[in-house]
Amino acid sequence: MSVLAVAGSPAASPPVFSPEGITARARRIREPVHVVSGPDRRELGLATGPVPGGQVLGTLPPLYPEWLGGRTFCEAHGVRFPYVAGEMANGIATTRMVSAMAGAEMIGFFGAGGLAYPEVERAVHTLAHELESRPNWGVNLIHSPAEPALESRVAELLLRCGVPRISASAFMELTPAVVLCSAHGLRRGADGRIVRRTGLLAKVSRPEVAERFLSPAPPALLGPLVAQGKLTRQEAELAALVPVAEDITVEADSGGHTDNRPLSVLLPRIAALRDALCRRFGYGRPVRLGAAGGLGTPEAVAAAFALGASYVVVGSVNQTATEADLSDEAKAMLCDADISDVAMAPAADMFELGVKLQVLSRGTMFAQRAGRLHAAYRAHGSLEEIPSVLRASIERDVLRAPFDEIWERTRAFWEQRDPAEITRAQADPKHRMALVFRWYLGSSSRWAITGEGSRRADYQIWCGPAMGAFNRWVAGTSLADPAHRSVVQIALNLLEGAAVLTRAHQLRTYGVPLPSEAFTYTPCELA
Repeated sequence: MSVLAVAGSPAASPPVFSPEGITARARRIREPVHVVSGPDRRELGLATGPVPGGQVLGTLPPLYPEWLGGRTFCEAHGVRFPYVAGEMANGIATTRMVSAMAGAEMIGFFGAGGLAYPEVERAVHTLAHELESRPNWGVNLIHSPAEPALESRVAELLLRCGVPRISASAFMELTPAVVLCSAHGLRRGADGRIVRRTGLLAKVSRPEVAERFLSPAPPALLGPLVAQGKLTRQEAELAALVPVAEDITVEADSGGHTDNRPLSVLLPRIAALRDALCRRFGYGRPVRLGAAGGLGTPEAVAAAFALGASYVVVGSVNQTATEADLSDEAKAMLCDADISDVAMAPAADMFELGVKLQVLSRGTMFAQRAGRLHAAYRAHGSLEEIPSVLRASIERDVLRAPFDEIWERTRAFWEQRDPAEITRAQADPKHRMALVFRWYLGSSSRWAITGEGSRRADYQIWCGPAMGAFNRWVAGTSLADPAHRSVVQIALNLLEGAAVLTRAHQLRTYGVPLPSEAFTYTPCELA
């Protein structure tokens, strides 16, 4: 099967009324299909091409995966498919993954979150060189409340290197960095319309955060950027007329940072908010909504488009792709997961705030051990205040080293990344405790990437229930073996399957008696 096949003019074929015939005919999504009645005028079947002597009750036009989200997203970003491979932090979403998606006429984001600035800089230069003038690639800008200077440096790097698309994630408030990415390069085109140099896709899971990205940037953030020479006055004036982001990715029950809300509740709520704000501010063009989280099967992708998503963002399942920078051991653990094999655990980047993220629980003790660290942090004011029995347990079972030794490792890390953290820790014992405990959370994700065998029980692997659903869907197919699982094949099969299921649901509304087999799609090699 090829997703590049183009519908022609199918030859006449007799109508089919058997379950097998209806299923086969329904799967020919790139051809028009007629709903016809049988000789008794009560039995319904399907036909393609001319229908001699039959009664046509309705006709469905061809359906392509490219059309599932409407054309506005694809036109705005210069892509063929309304599909994004989301950023997976610590570089798990690699430059190879981004390049593969760009070549397949989709969008991929490099996972810059959690990386040191030099690593992000190398990746950005690599992508800018490989992809040159392509518009359909990008890099993640993650909110870093503990490291605002790093967030700003990364934002300025992305703009300086001309990264065409930026995915803003984990933001709770607008920051100078994300507003700079939104407003930098704004200008009026020859037709008077405001033109963006950089496309900003904002991931949100709360209406109050969505409202901030759907509104124009506030003067309180624009003014200082102008005063600092980072924005021109004209850019700031134009930023007051457009939303901060024209693509809002509604993130539901995803791996990593998540609020565990169902997409079927969250997306309509934010869609209504989007419509109200667009009317209030009188924007000249529509704001697109995407869907992310829980998308690991064609059924989930089709449902997201049916809810009104203009595009979908797929993340967790891509960690098992050949292009992902995750160890074979961690990929194997993901491939064994079922939908209930996940848990919530403290997030390293927002540890002090108590923010949690969703991780794999099967085969790893990370969630429980990270939870013990956060409980100790909340209950005590410093490492020295922790009772000796609890301290010994944490040192033995979680850190596998004394607090003092972990602090020395932590000190060495921050000397390279941000020496101000050491100064703060020396003045604030509770912050010193947080840094020591964050060492474990940060190291656990790196152990999963490098495949540190002695730490397998401590692997932190971001994962939502969609991973288990994906595993059940691909079992026994060409996508079952991670060694043969590319990010592009995952994308094409999810889209193809979503189109097949969408056609089946369309026919069901006509009253066609489709068997359950018509609502399934088996992955295969697509081109």
